[in-house]
Amino acid sequence: MAQATMTRPVPMEPSRTDAIPERGFRGDVEGLRAVAVGLVLLYHAGLAFVPGGFVGVDVFFVISGFLITGLLVKELRRTGRISLVGFYARRAKRLLPATAAVLIATAALVITFVPRLYWSQLGEDIVASALYAVNWQLAERSVDYLAEDSGASPVQHFWSLAVEEQYYLVWPVLLLLVTWWARSRGRSITGSLWVGLAVVGIPSLLWSIYLTSYEPARAFFVTTTRMWELAIGAAVAITASQLARIPQVVAIVLGWAGLLAIALSGLVYTVGTPWPGYAAALPTLGAAAVIATGVAAGRHGPVKLLGTSPFLWVGALSYSLYLWHWPLIVIATHHWGELSVERGLLVAAISVIPAWLTYRLIENPFRYSPAISRSPRLALSLGANATLIGVLAGILVVVAVPAASSPAANSPGAAVLSDDPRDDPAGLALNRVESITPDPLFAREDVPSIHRDNCQQNEAASEALVCIRGAEQGATTVAVVGDSKVVQWLPALEELAGRNDWKLVIYAKSGCAFADAITTAPSRAEPYHSCVSWNQNVLSALFADKPDYLITSQGKAQALVNGEPAGPTAARKALADGLRARWMQLVDAGIGVVVIRDTPWPRMQVDLCVSEHLDNLTACTYEREKGMTGGGGPTQLAALEGSRGVNFIDLNDAICPAERCPPVIGNVLVYRQGSHITATFARSLAPRLEAALATAGLATKDG
Repeated sequence: MAQATMTRPVPMEPSRTDAIPERGFRGDVEGLRAVAVGLVLLYHAGLAFVPGGFVGVDVFFVISGFLITGLLVKELRRTGRISLVGFYARRAKRLLPATAAVLIATAALVITFVPRLYWSQLGEDIVASALYAVNWQLAERSVDYLAEDSGASPVQHFWSLAVEEQYYLVWPVLLLLVTWWARSRGRSITGSLWVGLAVVGIPSLLWSIYLTSYEPARAFFVTTTRMWELAIGAAVAITASQLARIPQVVAIVLGWAGLLAIALSGLVYTVGTPWPGYAAALPTLGAAAVIATGVAAGRHGPVKLLGTSPFLWVGALSYSLYLWHWPLIVIATHHWGELSVERGLLVAAISVIPAWLTYRLIENPFRYSPAISRSPRLALSLGANATLIGVLAGILVVVAVPAASSPAANSPGAAVLSDDPRDDPAGLALNRVESITPDPLFAREDVPSIHRDNCQQNEAASEALVCIRGAEQGATTVAVVGDSKVVQWLPALEELAGRNDWKLVIYAKSGCAFADAITTAPSRAEPYHSCVSWNQNVLSALFADKPDYLITSQGKAQALVNGEPAGPTAARKALADGLRARWMQLVDAGIGVVVIRDTPWPRMQVDLCVSEHLDNLTACTYEREKGMTGGGGPTQLAALEGSRGVNFIDLNDAICPAERCPPVIGNVLVYRQGSHITATFARSLAPRLEAALATAGLATKDG
């Protein structure tokens, strides 16, 4: 997609719930939604002065926890029970019709404007959004190394609503259980409610802090790291009557301080801040302070600002505005490329039109329909049908993907090149070829087998996960160690191992260079501590059971200097020093070290480009010089200086034979995504790799 980095889409709670708090409509709460949505829209529009606009997620979770728990507790105290059917019926008629309308429109926009390569994934996202499960799908994708450069999904923002609905599958039932427990023992209902809050909130907060430290990408999306934020709002609802008696002066100060805390969060936090974790306490407690003190502070509190007409109007529209603005921004990015601030603001402003129409023609008519309000069964039926419509919209996007073309018989790949491939006419880019294998639409599935077998260690873990390929009792043991840039060679290495009696022992970890250095994590600019631990664990395993040879490579990682971030030049030098030190450890231990130069870095999505330019493939070429200076190659060359006994293999002339690197060679697509070559093209390089390894000393059938 045009957006290579995944921004943090911010969720929205419905603009008005069916619940009216005990003290009536709260203008400060409605206006607080406007503050949050304003931060979100400015952030998504790309305004640099609001780098932390994603904190709106936390504000809305607190608002939701307050309003929904207020409704449940009011019903519980009034009737002694909670009607789960009535509760879910209200949620269904309030949320689902508008959701279905947006998902249908998004599906149509995807088919119209988004490259076909993404249809299957986005169709699945639409289905998951309709089922309120997309947050877990996004969490998995966020830590999937194969999902690099997948871009932002136009329904990515539905993750927050999924979190809320999953929470509300648990919270009302828990309230009923703790109330029954309290009554059976003659204890107060209020005390039981606090027990329920503790059961939900405390473990969630602790887990949020822990997971954010180790897997912040996953922590951002999963429900378990967010439940404590909804619990904070619930705590305010449970203590509403006591909070109303706070001295007015104190309430005024706390209320404005809370609003300031939210604004400060939006201004000082950035996308690099691990989230949610303990950092989310500032906006959540700020939101709680605004809500908790609203009644006691009266007209001199934040309601003086939040209760004005503009804030109330935006707050009322916030749910529909949120549903529409993000898909339009993502689709506009496909049309225009990366959006300027001006265009981002324009799209955000335009989204007000469908949001207003949805609010007036769909939200309110269904929400206030007397017939639907009188019949929970009808409301639930409405919700089920709306969900089904959303699911069908996603399925239609998936079905619209053309079937994969069959691999062509004449697909020699790099075999068409001569022994000296540089400037070989067979390596020149053509506008059109008779066939392309793999089909560009499915190239991202053309990966080494260990990805499907979950043999590549993830970012969080440090265990020396090992996989064996080739001959189990092979005459020669070859360790393959590094990140995905050495893994991409496994299709060729497995083929060679099968015919040369090699045992391949594979240690791979996402974004982790095999080096004596502290590198930065691939998904965030901070020390990659699990990589350091993994390096030590792998080194211990190698020394315990020494292989005959070790093959390694890595991508464009950078290392810290004296434990601190440094400029690009110093960071690359630090990694080169770390690579050299690691290689020398292995050489000194009597292990033959083979380093494969990293592949050229296209600086574009080659598979995406090819899928869109089948009759103009030269549009998908890139400059050889720029490609060769990108990636991990230059760092590897620097590490070779001063090294001894290291065998260096460079096959890049067969990957980029010309001054303009071709996207297709010998009817085979070279790249599958990012700078990773396809498994098919890697296999076509097997004879060249075999010859180079034989020169390095590995026994081959011909050597």
